[in-house]
Amino acid sequence: MNASGRSYLIVNPRSGDDSPSCGELVDAAESLGIDCHVLCEGDDVGALAREATAVALGMAGGDGSLAAVAAVALARDLPFVCVPFGTRNHFARDLGLDRDDPLAALAAFDGAERRVDVGRVNGRLFLNNLSLGLYADLVDGREHHRRRGEVLAGLRAVKRLAGEHRRLRALVDGELVETRILLVANNPYELNLFNIGERASLTEGRLHLYTSSGLLPTRWADRAGERFVITLEERDASAAADGEPIELRSPLEIECLPRALRVLVPQSDDAS
Repeated sequence: MNASGRSYLIVNPRSGDDSPSCGELVDAAESLGIDCHVLCEGDDVGALAREATAVALGMAGGDGSLAAVAAVALARDLPFVCVPFGTRNHFARDLGLDRDDPLAALAAFDGAERRVDVGRVNGRLFLNNLSLGLYADLVDGREHHRRRGEVLAGLRAVKRLAGEHRRLRALVDGELVETRILLVANNPYELNLFNIGERASLTEGRLHLYTSSGLLPTRWADRAGERFVITLEERDASAAADGEPIELRSPLEIECLPRALRVLVPQSDDAS
């Protein structure tokens, strides 16, 4: 547990020769008076955040690491700091942070506060999106190949899309939807074939439910709302939340919490 009146940063260490190293990040944070905890095997991220005596909670990691700490920050009404230290860092990008400079993001602990929307599915918070069907499988496989440094990951994705004809059948607010890909986003995305693009806003206050049924997802149907109820054919469903695989039980009750999360960003940040 950290000292009273100080900020608390949980660090998910990454391997390889990336710069900065985990040690450099921790040294830089501690030099600013921020208490740090580097995750070890078996650590419960949520419990660490709940037990910290802190004026702000931060997480250094990728998109999949952030939501557990952000959920505690929301529950405790504490500011949350995102330090990009992972593979994709979509949430950091959409906050306007430099994804390649995690040390610069530490300035947020003494920065300006913004309030942003978050999503929640069956009580579980997500910052970016929730995906079902082929897209969840595709993103997981694509990132696996990227981590292995395989430059042909995009071509593999095309082959997978063209060869997989399975469709997801679901009731969305009572209406039958048949789709290969279903994506529920916290605020609207720019979508293309292989990647989830940027969000122009994190404060629209609505979810966007995207579906695509063609062989390749070049056209998307979009419906927006503050809340969706999705009932699946199977009671237990495999999904991906912020790019991480999770298991959910149908029906899925998904809601937007407008401007619920207090986020700190560096003073120089001018993202809207």
